[in-house]
Amino acid sequence: MSMLKPVAVFAIATAIIVLGAEVGEQLSIPGISSVIPRAEAIVGRPLTPVSYAGVARRTARRY
Repeated sequence: MSMLKPVAVFAIATAIIVLGAEVGEQLSIPGISSVIPRAEAIVGRPLTPVSYAGVARRTARRY
């Protein structure tokens, strides 16, 4: 029974920290960042046209 109390306190503290960080990210509170970083797409040209195989696939006529 004595081991259950520290584990429960640790679990509750971890949940509060994670949820607080997520709420902080949503509300844009300065100084509080999310545990999970935001995903951002990188937009640019694909790498396949640089290779010969990529160019051949795009320029070949299909019947």
